[in-house]
Amino acid sequence: MDPSILGIIVGVVSLFFLMSGMPIAFALGVSSLIFIFFPMDTHQFDVFANVMFDALNDFGLLAIPLFILMGSIIAVTKAGADLYEGIHRWLHWLPGGLAVSNVISCAIFSALCGSSPATAAAIGSMGIPEMRKRGYPDSLATGCIVAGGTLGILIPPSVTLIIYGIATQTSIGKLFLGGVIPGIIITIMMCIWIMIYSQWVRTKVVRGKESLDVAAETGAEFYASVSYTVREKVAAISKVAPFILLVIVIMITLYGGFATPSEAAGVGSVAALFMVMIVYKLRWNDFVKILRMNIKESTMILMIIAASFLFGAVLTKLYITQTIINLIVDAGLSKWTLMIMINIFLLILGCFMPPVAIILILAPILYPVLIKYGFDSIWFGVIMTINMEVGLITPPVGLNLFIVKGIAPDVPITRVLVGSFPFVIILLLGIVICSIWPELVLWLPNKMITR
Repeated sequence: MDPSILGIIVGVVSLFFLMSGMPIAFALGVSSLIFIFFPMDTHQFDVFANVMFDALNDFGLLAIPLFILMGSIIAVTKAGADLYEGIHRWLHWLPGGLAVSNVISCAIFSALCGSSPATAAAIGSMGIPEMRKRGYPDSLATGCIVAGGTLGILIPPSVTLIIYGIATQTSIGKLFLGGVIPGIIITIMMCIWIMIYSQWVRTKVVRGKESLDVAAETGAEFYASVSYTVREKVAAISKVAPFILLVIVIMITLYGGFATPSEAAGVGSVAALFMVMIVYKLRWNDFVKILRMNIKESTMILMIIAASFLFGAVLTKLYITQTIINLIVDAGLSKWTLMIMINIFLLILGCFMPPVAIILILAPILYPVLIKYGFDSIWFGVIMTINMEVGLITPPVGLNLFIVKGIAPDVPITRVLVGSFPFVIILLLGIVICSIWPELVLWLPNKMITR
């Protein structure tokens, strides 16, 4: 059968299983087994176990469960709430200061766990009720958490960047560095939008009142800021200062070439555990919860990795991958036309599939094409990750939407989507900015001491 036609059949069958509600790993595994058994020689069935074993037999993958463990240790404590409260006490004077504090808290918490859902859950569970209680519009309260949580897969240590690095044999340390400046820029743009929107709403609402004091009488902090003493500000941030210091030490160790990502993740997990035991006095139930969270998320990701490698091996053996690459190259598209088409395709896929699956399936296929067209693999890894961030906040499979909906079940999903839409524009603008100025992604990686 012609590889092009076979590729379409494989795509349709795979999409059917992926959309059926079956777990991603099983959907990819079943699809692979079907096409191993039918178009290929039945003796190829022996490849099933070997490919999945080889996919996980990679020392670099050790960084994933270890960074997830570090995030789980932080997530079971009040570190997220303390971080958010401490930052709020320093930024309360800004328009929409509480929402700004939540986004910045998400950015910092991202550096502690590397997971978008964990970031949205940890900061949102405290931030959303507080913002609504203090008079913030439901759309803003939920939208800023939905968007802020996505920073968990961009700001290092990022599980998504680790997976991309393994799939394309790109330096994970350099990918981490590549996400730093774009992560900061996108965080700042989110904060600027919140301040502009908050000031506009405050002006619009208070215009019919005598003064801000009238709004303050309602207890709505969104319309009239409270004040804190220096002692209160320092006290609020003191608990999370050790964890921020931990992140700084890990980053210096990793980027200075003193440790591999796996080694840095191991040291970080042990250090985080001791810090949490000292600061928050963990109970036995907390240790059980940490292990359950880590096993559940790590197993899910590693199973998807194994199944995706099997799926990729099947595509290669059926000559589908090579055919796709040849079709793209022979189309004679210009460099940026190709990149625009790839991004549109990724945006569409992001609405239906999780980032891990998309990266593992497409990165090995797109990598040789991108190199041929002169794109840098580190730059594209960051662009792809920002693109995946959009998928986390767009229906029907936007994971962060469901997490925020669980935190605030009485807020209609339409309100959450309205609040999230401006942040989608900001993420797309981030892709454009990094495309116009690729040095924003590549400057720090080029300064890194490799190991």
